[in-house]
Amino acid sequence: MTGPRHLLRAGLACLLLALLLVPLGGCGTDIARSAACERFLSVLEPGYARIESLRWRHPEGTLNPEDTLNNVRGEYRLTGSGVTRWIRCDFAAEAQEDGSFALTRLETDREGVFSPVQRHMLFLALRLAGPAPERPASPWQPAAYFMQQMLNALTVASPYALLAVGFTLIYGIIGRINFAFGEMAMLGAYVTVLLAVLAGEAGGVLSNPLLLLGLLAAVMAITGLYGWQTERLVFRPLRHSPSHAVLIAAIGLSIFLQEGVRLVQGTRDRWLQPVFTGRYRIADSGDFAVYASLGQLILIATAGLLLAVLLTLLDRHRIGRTIRACGEDARMAALLGVNVNRTVALCFAIGSALAAAAGLLLALYYGGVNFHMGFLIGFKALAAAIIGGIGSVPGAILGALVVGMLETFWSAYFTGAYKDVSVFALLAVILIFRPHGLLGRPPGRGD
Repeated sequence: MTGPRHLLRAGLACLLLALLLVPLGGCGTDIARSAACERFLSVLEPGYARIESLRWRHPEGTLNPEDTLNNVRGEYRLTGSGVTRWIRCDFAAEAQEDGSFALTRLETDREGVFSPVQRHMLFLALRLAGPAPERPASPWQPAAYFMQQMLNALTVASPYALLAVGFTLIYGIIGRINFAFGEMAMLGAYVTVLLAVLAGEAGGVLSNPLLLLGLLAAVMAITGLYGWQTERLVFRPLRHSPSHAVLIAAIGLSIFLQEGVRLVQGTRDRWLQPVFTGRYRIADSGDFAVYASLGQLILIATAGLLLAVLLTLLDRHRIGRTIRACGEDARMAALLGVNVNRTVALCFAIGSALAAAAGLLLALYYGGVNFHMGFLIGFKALAAAIIGGIGSVPGAILGALVVGMLETFWSAYFTGAYKDVSVFALLAVILIFRPHGLLGRPPGRGD
């Protein structure tokens, strides 16, 4: 018999499906083209090092609907200057063989449109520009550089922590790994972009704290409901089956989500306008200044708040005691009156909501989403959960910090191309020498 609760759940699931069917157009500026245009700005603007704000957007009234990523306009202001200046770059539609972009037009508010000869001279200046004259290094420069990398590591680790906690919640209660959690983050990122587009994608909408909290709550609720229904339809019938059946179902669900989004939304990256463009100088050694962007601070604070709420819920609330009881002995918990099915479904919903929050933070911070973004992010978060000790929520958070620091410091001090290799090499070492992870319990031991 169909009750009101079932009708409500089915209606919310249909709402999620309807949102995913909304086609996305080009959303905001292309980061790669903005970076290319900023290189020209570094040569044209003598006070480039004193730029206190730089915001990229598409020129208004000049774009065709199918050519939204080939034109960028940067508006900037120098420190101590009240004048806003701008630079505009138009690029060819296709990237060149080396991955760079062909500049077809360059214009600034002071120089006007650059001629082909002027553009050629600009390219020569970029190639011939040597390093700045060497100055005696400050003894505090290594410390400032380390501090900057620590801030970057926290930025990288925050989404990993949210996903790793989702992995460990599910594993702790049913002893299985849901490989589709990376795709839950991708789903949350797409729902974020969809809701932003439906709201008009106005910068004031996303930068308003109350509206941003509302967007976070909506994304977490929609994806959490999807996770709840996933447990009911996919994992619950297979809960007592051999482990390989659950593994195959999880991988199949991951592929289903990836391909479903690809077929509906296409293969192109979708972009949001930059929202949190401010940055703050938090330390200065004289030779190296440590900056924290507003996006970094919001990402770290939001992830930290959600993790703190979850730890409090698990430690002090009746729901947390119920989850721990089902994880220790589901049969005994059922004999004591605990609804095991509802508790397991709640863990799936909480884990999916945290994954959606990670996707929202990634979409707002980096600006771009695509259908395969959850694959590598999900595997790195799973590696973080295993390194920290899968089944332990504090271990998952610790593992995410370890992975984030390893990625960041490897890129900062070594070759960045091998940062992913370093993460999975560490995972292999942990599995060999400490298979239960840093904070996990060896199997078969009590508290």
